[in-house]
Amino acid sequence: MYSRDPFNLRTKNASPSAALSYLQTAASKTLATTESALQSTKQALKDSTEDMSFAVPRNLPNFENAQRRLEDNVWSKFSGKDNSLPMYKDKPTNYKSVRGGAGTWVRRKRNLGYVALVVVGFLYWFGWLGGDDAGVEKGGKGNGSGADWKTILPAKTKKKGEVDWEKRRESVKDAFLLSWQGYQEHGWGFDEYHPVSKNGRFMAEPGGLGWIIVDALDTMMLMNLTKELKQARDWVSTTLSYDKQQDVNTFETTIRMLGGLLSAHYLQETLPGMKPETGNEEDLFLEKATDLADRLMGAYDSPSGVPWASVILKTGKGEPSHADGGASSTAEATSLQLEMKYLAYLTGEAHYWEKAEKVMEVVDNNGVKDGLVPIYIYADKGTFRGSEIRLGSRGDSYYEYLIKQYYQTQKQEPVYLEMWNQALAGVKKHLVTYSKDSHFTVIAERPAGLDGHLHPKMDHLVCFMPGTIALSATGGTNITEAKKSSAWGKQQEEDMQLARELMKTCMGMYRVTATGLAPEIAHFEIYDPPKMMREQILPSLGDLDDEDGDWKTDFIIKPMDSHNLQRPETVESLFYMWRITGDEIYREWGWMMFESFVKYTMIEGGGGFTSVSDVTVVPPPSRDNMESFWLAETLKYFYLLFGPNDVLPLDEIVLNTEAHPFPRFDASRKRFKTGWKRIPRDAQGNLVREKKAEGEPPKE
Repeated sequence: MYSRDPFNLRTKNASPSAALSYLQTAASKTLATTESALQSTKQALKDSTEDMSFAVPRNLPNFENAQRRLEDNVWSKFSGKDNSLPMYKDKPTNYKSVRGGAGTWVRRKRNLGYVALVVVGFLYWFGWLGGDDAGVEKGGKGNGSGADWKTILPAKTKKKGEVDWEKRRESVKDAFLLSWQGYQEHGWGFDEYHPVSKNGRFMAEPGGLGWIIVDALDTMMLMNLTKELKQARDWVSTTLSYDKQQDVNTFETTIRMLGGLLSAHYLQETLPGMKPETGNEEDLFLEKATDLADRLMGAYDSPSGVPWASVILKTGKGEPSHADGGASSTAEATSLQLEMKYLAYLTGEAHYWEKAEKVMEVVDNNGVKDGLVPIYIYADKGTFRGSEIRLGSRGDSYYEYLIKQYYQTQKQEPVYLEMWNQALAGVKKHLVTYSKDSHFTVIAERPAGLDGHLHPKMDHLVCFMPGTIALSATGGTNITEAKKSSAWGKQQEEDMQLARELMKTCMGMYRVTATGLAPEIAHFEIYDPPKMMREQILPSLGDLDDEDGDWKTDFIIKPMDSHNLQRPETVESLFYMWRITGDEIYREWGWMMFESFVKYTMIEGGGGFTSVSDVTVVPPPSRDNMESFWLAETLKYFYLLFGPNDVLPLDEIVLNTEAHPFPRFDASRKRFKTGWKRIPRDAQGNLVREKKAEGEPPKE
C-alpha cells in the first residue's frame, strides 16, 4: 500500500521545493563530471590491458542514482532534522529554483564533491576500496556469510514439468532468514534498515517503534521460526514503548504496527507452538495493540470524523497533513477499519468500531459519481479536495477495504458490498482501457475527474486489483465451488475474466524489464480515442513468454519511474488467483518474480535484500533500503503462494493491506452492527436528501 510520508517529515517550516531544485542541479553536474571521468578511465584501461588477463572489478560505485538519493533524503536535511528518517516511498515534485546568498558556499562545497567523487571512482575502479558490500551483484557470492543467490534458489528439476513446490517454499524461508539475520546483526531495533551500508535509524528516540520487528511477527509465525519469534517477542515485551513525543502517520502506524500486533495475537492462538512459554505473556500483543490504538484515537478527533493524517503518540493529538493543502489521503483515511473493528471485537470496546466506521459514512455522504472517490479529503470539513481519480497511490486501499469489510463481519454489513459493486462498475466504465497493439487491460487514471482526459498510467500499487476482484467474485472459495452457488452469474464471469487480464498486465510489468523486476510505474501506448471496456472487451494478444515479442512496445517505463521498492501487490494478486482458480501459471509467474528478486536484489555479505533504482539495467543500482513490507508482505505472499492451500484459507480470514491476517467474525456476538445508512441516490447516482419540514432545525 502507498505511503505518502509515514514518518511525517514534510514539516510546515521546511522549504523542500527550492532545496530540491538546487540539489537536482548539483546532482546533474556531478553525474556529468563523474561520467566523463569514468569514460576516460575506461578508455585508459582498455588501451593498457588488452593483453592482460585480470578482470575489472564488477562492483563499481553507483554514481547514476546520486540525484535520486539526494531527493530521497532532502526532507530531513532541509528541515533541520538530520536524525529523522527520509521519505519512505514517494518522491518530491514541483522543483523551483533557489535564490539567495547560500549559492557561493554550496558551489565551493560542490566543487570539492566533484573531486572527491572522481577520486573515489578511480579507487573503486581499481578495487582499492574493497567494495564487496557496495551494491547488488547478479550471482555474487557473499564474503563471510556463505550466502549467495545459488544457495537460496534450488537446482532446476531434471524432469520437465516436475516442480517441487515445497522446496521452493523453503527457498522463500531462506530469503526471509537471510533478510532477518542481516537486520539482526546490523540493524536490530532500528525502524529503518540499510542492508548495503549495514546500518539503520530510529523513527523516534529512545529505542524506536518496532517498525520492522512488529511488521514481521506473523510472517515468522507462519514460517515456524520460533527462535527468531522469541527474540522479537522479548524485544516487544522489554523495549517497545509508544510513549514518545513523535508524530507518526495514522494510516501507516495502523496497518503495520496495530495490524502486526493484532495478527500476531490471532496467529499465536491459531497456529500450534506459537504461544509464549509463560501464560502471563499470552496477552502481550493485544495489550500493546490496545495501548497503541488508544493513542491513535486522537487522530479521529477532527470536526468531521475523518482522521487527521498524523498523530503525536505521547499526547494522542491529531495533526493535519503537512502537505497536500492539509488534506488527508482518501486511501489512508479509509484503510483503518479492518484493524479497528477487529480490536473492538477482541476487547468489546465499541468506540474503536464507531470511530473507524464514521469515516466511511462521511466519505459516502459526499455522493461521488459511480463509486469512484477523489484521492484527497479534508479532515476538518469531511469534503474532497480536487477531483483526481486513480486506483494507485492515495486511492487504492479505499476500494480494497470495501469488500474486505463485508467479508470480515461475515457478510453482516451489506452496505460495503453495495459500495464495492458500484465502485467496480465505475472502474469498468471510466478507467479500464486497452493498450494499442497487444490489448493489455489497463486501469488508467483521470487526473481531472471523470469528465477529464484518460491518463494511461498504472502504479504497481494498482496490481492489488486482480486478486481483490477475484476475492469479491468468489468470496475466497475455489472457483469450482463458487460456480455452484446460486449467486454466480454473468457479472462474476466477467469479473473473473477482468481479474485474469489485469493479472497478465501486472506480470507484463515484470517480464518487460531486463531484471525481471517491475518498475514503480508503467505507462502504456493506447488508442486515440481510447478503447474502453464499457464499449468492448478486448482479450490480450501478447505472449509474455516471447522475450522478443512486439508486445513489449505497449509498455513505457520512464527513467524517474524505473525503481523497484520490493512491493507486494503483484505477488499478492498471484496468491489470490492461484488459490481461487488453481491455475499453475500463477505459481510459475510467482517463481519467476522470486528468482529475479533473489538474483538482483540480494546484498553480498549477508546484509539482506534491497530496493533498487533502475530495473531496466543489469545489475540494477541499489537504493540501500530494505522495506518492512518486504518481510511482512512480499515474502509472506511468496511463501503462501508456494505452500498448501489450507494455510490461511481465504474464506475464513481477511488480510489487511499490509498482509496481516485477521479472522472473519460474527459481529453480532458483541452486538456490533453498521451504525449508519446510505443517503438514497437517484437514477443518475445523485444524492436524494430528505426535505426538511418547515421550521425544522437542520440535522447534525
